[in-house]
Amino acid sequence: MTKYLIRAMVLPMTGPDDFYENGEIAVVGDSIVFVGERGSAPPDFVPDRIFDLKNDVVMPGLINTHTHAAMTMLRGYADDMPLMPWLEEKVWPFEARMNSEDMYWGSALALCEMIRSGTTTMVDMYIKEEETARAVLETGTRALLSRGMTGLDRKAASVALQENIELFNNYHDAGQGRLKVLLGPHAPYTCPGEFLQTVKQEADRLGAGIHIHVAETKAELATIKERYGTTPLRWLEDQGLFGGHLIAAHCVYLDEGELDILKQYKIGVAHNAESNMKLNSGTALIPRMLEKGISVGLGTDGASSNNDLDMFGEMRSASFQQKLVGSPEDLKAYEVLDMATNGGARVTGLKKLGRLAPGYKADLISIDFEQPHFYPRFSIPSHLVYCARGGDVRTVMVDGKIIMEDRRLLTLDERRICLEVEKRAKRIAFKVFNEN
Repeated sequence: MTKYLIRAMVLPMTGPDDFYENGEIAVVGDSIVFVGERGSAPPDFVPDRIFDLKNDVVMPGLINTHTHAAMTMLRGYADDMPLMPWLEEKVWPFEARMNSEDMYWGSALALCEMIRSGTTTMVDMYIKEEETARAVLETGTRALLSRGMTGLDRKAASVALQENIELFNNYHDAGQGRLKVLLGPHAPYTCPGEFLQTVKQEADRLGAGIHIHVAETKAELATIKERYGTTPLRWLEDQGLFGGHLIAAHCVYLDEGELDILKQYKIGVAHNAESNMKLNSGTALIPRMLEKGISVGLGTDGASSNNDLDMFGEMRSASFQQKLVGSPEDLKAYEVLDMATNGGARVTGLKKLGRLAPGYKADLISIDFEQPHFYPRFSIPSHLVYCARGGDVRTVMVDGKIIMEDRRLLTLDERRICLEVEKRAKRIAFKVFNEN
């Protein structure tokens, strides 16, 4: 097993006061075996390689708890629209013309962007997810994948569910455990109760978790109220969907009683501040969720509704959004960092991620702090949330393997990927335009 010794400023995310200005991290194989002050690693630890990153802050890799990776194909294609017209008039017609290879290249582009901006794990929901799985396995990152499923057409719903089951059978725990598979019913307004109950039965049979959009917009609330006389979350509870591992994306419109439902069933929330702002969806009650002990992670959503996959930007926006509608004391810097690391680990159920500590997976990133926007250094957490940008990431390690070094991607042909996506996206957009 390869042994690395990393010397840097170390923010382990094990507590708000834990920081090593002159720290070091010892890695053996895929795991961390030591974190502490420089020179204090066990004397019998002999590394195969030493990384001297004295001008960098090393922290856990970021966990993106909700995205649609291959939607990079639609970046900038449909902007400045409300959610439902955006979906029905722009996104769904484009997606209907995407083939498997388009999905692969779109996913590869997303992974380029995520690695460059420090994301080491993503939770993805989309179609043809076997192509996303292929890209993840080749790249070396982590992912929880789900086949997005709608249930309004019974025959199409049955096909989608079977595809999700096949995805689980073929890819769950692949890549030495780097890949997990969830079931992905899209949302309460696109999935009838009978279909959701079938999804839950299959999830329980497989031992799989569930990933679903919940209470994202006022329009969704109105639709569920008209159909069922209740709210989206309460309706999902009535369908028996809860009781296992479940990731609920957005959760913008919940009342106090529904927050208690989240806590009761240990539902993890994927908060998508930038997407919710861009689509005018609203502001989730994140400080109240955290007060109640609900697990909350951060997500970028897809590149069509954000429009980037930069988790540093997401952290900044998440904090500023809450301060705008609440108090300047809401979502302090360390709290947001915790959501992007430990919170993401709790939401995904990946217990050995989210912090730098012995026994945890060696998923870590380094941020180049030798830049003007990081001076003076009164607070490292503050700078990471309020000053840092994705392009400040210098090094990325996943499962003890270096996949970006000195800002150079080692497992992806970045230029080829960009050119392929440009060609394919323009071809699809031309088809949609001419057919409409």
